[in-house]
Amino acid sequence: MKSFDFDGEKYKESSKHQKEWGTKLIQDLNLKGNEIILDLGCGDGILTAKLAEVVPEGRVLGVDSSLGMIETATKLIRNNLDFQVMDITEINFIEQFDCIFSNAALHWVKDHKNLLDNCFKALKPNGMIRFNFAADGNCSNYFDVIRRTIKEARYRKYFKGFEWPWYMPKISNYKELIEDCKFSEIAVWEENADWHFPNSEELIKWIEQPSLVPFLKFISEEDVEAFRKTVIKRMLENTKLKDGRFFETFRRINVLAKR
Repeated sequence: MKSFDFDGEKYKESSKHQKEWGTKLIQDLNLKGNEIILDLGCGDGILTAKLAEVVPEGRVLGVDSSLGMIETATKLIRNNLDFQVMDITEINFIEQFDCIFSNAALHWVKDHKNLLDNCFKALKPNGMIRFNFAADGNCSNYFDVIRRTIKEARYRKYFKGFEWPWYMPKISNYKELIEDCKFSEIAVWEENADWHFPNSEELIKWIEQPSLVPFLKFISEEDVEAFRKTVIKRMLENTKLKDGRFFETFRRINVLAKR
């Protein structure tokens, strides 16, 4: 997994839609209150703290590869809640968790066969995974803009050999992948979570954290601001609706599986 460092405080302000999805996920978990939970890609820790609230007799560990995210998340530490900088692809727990949770994070992980195998090992018998992450068709406007921009003469030199940072599979492909793993009960389904940003400010926040982060690190200081402005300008033009809002496609894969 290629790690990127994000600004946890900025992400907290730009992730309203991710928080909405994650809150619904938590409400649907049907927890008893004493579970030990691992949150993969915990980000700013807001949802991890919500998990800790619903398991007062349990414990929750949030992990993220971004130091900036964990620095923000650790402000929420309490008796049954902790955070750790950790690459998701390197988790190496053995039968420690009743539930492994992840919201809007696992599209940053390329090798899901390895991920699923590691999660299976980390679960206690009868433990479950509950994931929500980006599917094929996600962010179609942004991807169109970013692909067009990185191919332009001014910027293409920075992206020779560039590796696309996300894994967003078709639902059918993911079903085939997880069915080859050892889980005893598996449910995989797609969700349309298209989002209307209420104004340009909210859209720009989301573009800057996290969407632009994997690209800006490759661009020289003299060109980085021009690149940023070009992408934002094109996104504003491409996604603006007649009512003043801005539209982007968000397609999700939901995964529920038990050991």
